[in-house]
Parts: sequence; C-alpha cells; structure tokens
Amino acid sequence: MIRYSLYRLQNALPVVLGVVSLTFAFSEMIPGDPVDRLLGETASAEEKLVLREELGLNDPWPIRYTVYLKNLATLDLGDSLISRQPVASLIASRFPATFELTLASMTMAVAFGFMLATLVGLRQFQKLKPFHFAYSLLGLTLPAVILGPVLIWIFAIQFDLLPISERSGLSSYILPALSLAIPLGAVITRMTYASLQEILAEPFIRSLRAKGLSEGKIHFKHALKKALTPVVTIVGLQTGALLTGTVITETIFDWPGLGILLYEALSARDYPLIQGCVVFIAVLYVLVNLVTDLIAAWLNPRVRDEIFGGEST
Repeated sequence: MIRYSLYRLQNALPVVLGVVSLTFAFSEMIPGDPVDRLLGETASAEEKLVLREELGLNDPWPIRYTVYLKNLATLDLGDSLISRQPVASLIASRFPATFELTLASMTMAVAFGFMLATLVGLRQFQKLKPFHFAYSLLGLTLPAVILGPVLIWIFAIQFDLLPISERSGLSSYILPALSLAIPLGAVITRMTYASLQEILAEPFIRSLRAKGLSEGKIHFKHALKKALTPVVTIVGLQTGALLTGTVITETIFDWPGLGILLYEALSARDYPLIQGCVVFIAVLYVLVNLVTDLIAAWLNPRVRDEIFGGEST
C-alpha cells in the first residue's frame, strides 16, 4: 500500500505543475488591464506606469513566471491587486463556507442515495423501484440553475420555512445543500445500484445462496463491500468538485465561498487572486482524488495488482 501511495503521489505532482503553468498562461491572456481598474480612467499615464512597475506588470512574462513559481514554493500566493490583502488570507476566509456546504451536501447525498440503492436491491423493497428510477432520472436532468430557484420558491416563498440566503444557523444550510445533494444523490444511487446488481450476479453469490445464507446477510456482509469501489470513486470526484466551489449555487444562495471569490476575481481582473484560487482549487482537487484512489485500492487490492503485477505492497 505504501508503494502504491508513493506511485499515485508521483503521478499527481506533474498534474499540479501543469495546472500552475496553465493558470499563469491563461491569466496573462485575460482581456483588460487591472491598472485601469485600480486607478480609473482619469489617472495619468505616469501614474499608471508607476503602478505597473510597482506590481511587476512591466517585467517580461518569463521573469514573472519564475518569480511566481519561487513564491509558490514558499506558499506565498501574493497580494490581491484590488483589496491589497494576502491572497492566502482571502482564500482561508472563504474556504470554511465551501467546506461546510460540501460536508452537508455530501452527507445528504450519500445517506439518501446509498440507502435507496441498497433497499431497492433487496427483494422485499422491490416496490421502491419506480421511485428509484424516477428520482435517479429527475435528479440527473435538473440543473442547479433550475433546482435552486425551485427549492427557494417552495420552501422559502410559498411556505416560508427556510431562509433564502445568509450563512447563519443550521437552517441556512438546508436549501443550498439540498440543491447540490439531489443531483449528487441521483448519481450515487444509480452507481451503487448498478454496482450492487453486478456483484449479486457473480457465481460466488449463488454459492452463498446455495449454502442457505439469508438475502440480508449476503447483501450487507458480502456484496456491499465489493460494490463500494466505483461508488467511492464517484463520491471522491464529486467531493473534490464541491470543495472547489460551486459558482451557480453559491450565487443563487449568496453563499460566501470559493466559487464566488473566484468569480469576483475574474470580474476584477485580479490576476494574483485568480491564480491563487485556481492553484488552491487544483491542489485540493488532486489531493481529494489521491485520497479517493488510496481508499479504492484499499477496498479492492486488484487495483494495485494491475499496476505492480500482482505485488500489492
């Protein structure tokens, strides 16, 4: 397992470096001049020149790229051009909101999606199949831009049960988390059900039934663990996506997370903040995927065996 962990970590490092390089390149191509936004159109050419020199914008891009990499090596993300605050501090102030929303959303999605797929797989709950099919289909087809306003209209406007915005109290988490959990739960329930049915069709399950084991014991003790590998992968990927900020949902519910911070940075042409957000998001996503791969390899040693030719150390 240690060897596999080092192998996955080695593969992750070039991805991070590639994202850092692409982020720097794309930020250079964003139209508009941050100096114009900082000083306004009435500023003189001399004032703009002085500010550009102060910010290092007059240096050739290879020099700026080299300085940027050196700063990243010391975990220095620079200062925002607009607020003049450290980028790391701005990200640190917004990340808890995104993390909490991700935690609430994934808890709802995993609990409901996994439970529904598991129950439908049992013979005594076959009547839930139409509901399972309808939910998985509807959840996958409803985009957040529609689902969010619909939930607001039902629970906040029509029945006045839940707050629309503001991150205050547990009740304020329900609507934004639910708008994310419904489609995620649909993905999880479909993947869990499909994986579980595939395992239940294998020969060793028939052998267990022939030995007289109950369906419940076969289902929960023997089939579920083997069915978890693809489900863990999906949950990990979706968690990584949520942790990087969901702009649409955060905008609809006025949620002060990473997605809104990145949108504000792009609107303001705040290059250091854009670069800092994207690099943080990329590293976070890679780390979540790395942890997901390690969990999947622990659940299914065959994943390691395929890479190391049968050696699962």
